[in-house]
Amino acid sequence: MTGLDGVQTPKTRQMPPNKSALVAALDIGTSKIACLIARLKPCSPTEDLRGRTHTVEIIGLSHIQSRGMKAGAVADLNACEQAVRQAVALAERMAKVRVESVLLSVSAGRLHGELVEATSEIRGGAVTSSDMTRVMGTGMRHATPQGRTVLHTIPVGYSLDGVKGVRDPRGMVARQFGIDMNVVTADTTAAKNLMLVVERCHLNVEAMTAAPYASGLSVLTGDEADLGAAVVEMGAGTTTIATYSGGQFVHASGFALGGQHITMDLARGLGACIADAERIKTLYGTALTGGSDARDSVSVPVADDFDRDASQIVSRATITNIVRQRVEETFEMVRDRLADSPFAAEPRARVVLSGGASQLPGIPETASRILGRPVRVGRPLGFVRLPQEAKFASFAVPAGLLVYPQFAHLEHVEPRHTRQLMTGTDGGYFGKVGRWLREGF
Repeated sequence: MTGLDGVQTPKTRQMPPNKSALVAALDIGTSKIACLIARLKPCSPTEDLRGRTHTVEIIGLSHIQSRGMKAGAVADLNACEQAVRQAVALAERMAKVRVESVLLSVSAGRLHGELVEATSEIRGGAVTSSDMTRVMGTGMRHATPQGRTVLHTIPVGYSLDGVKGVRDPRGMVARQFGIDMNVVTADTTAAKNLMLVVERCHLNVEAMTAAPYASGLSVLTGDEADLGAAVVEMGAGTTTIATYSGGQFVHASGFALGGQHITMDLARGLGACIADAERIKTLYGTALTGGSDARDSVSVPVADDFDRDASQIVSRATITNIVRQRVEETFEMVRDRLADSPFAAEPRARVVLSGGASQLPGIPETASRILGRPVRVGRPLGFVRLPQEAKFASFAVPAGLLVYPQFAHLEHVEPRHTRQLMTGTDGGYFGKVGRWLREGF
């Protein structure tokens, strides 16, 4: 294997349950870059938001137009770096703190989750923590193809001598010990270039997290995760999916199709420039056909260099038809991805939509019709002092990144990452980044 093949991206330290912490989240998307800074304070557990040990109080927020990104991946390193610097600086100014490290989302790189079963002979001895670490590490590496890097390795079940359903095997005796785990990977190049952008801004990447998983941490209730749910994160350049079963994250997938493709369809279909097509999508776009659409009309500026005042009259039905076709195609692809995941076996599971593209009128109804499931649009839940502009589905990913440290302990971490992040002997930030880049790339 070469590069980051089979190697984990940086992982954050376990969140101490009785201590406060300052956390920064960075979501570098195709259309916007969002930076959130929050103070995490210990709190009593709640039934609605199971697993959360801290309240998340927002103290800094910024969101600006993204630059240098295409389909969730870095296309122009310099432009993206300048945009990230601006977004972080604005959030720092609001929070009155200096950010040294960030939690970073990943939506590009063809996200894929695979349920892997790894076993080991114990020969009648008791299962130890080192046995669990060894088996998960071996399974993770075998499940990672060349050219891919691991974002998450999460155990979802254990077995002893072929008997599944064991919750915690440590200390139990068996001849053979097995672990079922969800190994989520992305293309190495996509992860590397996102890391390079942040590193050029002199920031430490504390952890890299799959965007739909982060979204699920912010929008799902405990009951939804237990009963089964699919979180569909609809960004501008990508649509990514996280599937939950029995309260656990069990699958991930994604494809490069998003809200920006609707804008481009409108620009081509109406002969308008991209900026006007985006405005038309925002003001008039819907995936549902109305009775008056054929009668109602909209004035659309024509993309003509010789006559900038030229316009044409287009019926609302024409706009709706363009939007509807792309939305239906997107959810047909989501349906195919869900059919190949554990979600297909969950008859009571629902779909929760997030991301800016999910806010288009008619999206939930179209999704429910094509997927044959109850659908709702999610929003960040359980946050303190969340600004009004962040109370929508478009901020599900950066909000979820702030929740992620409370769940990081559920993941397998390769020993070398544990040493780097948990001790003070790694040479500081540049030592971490330099070592990760040298070993990984």
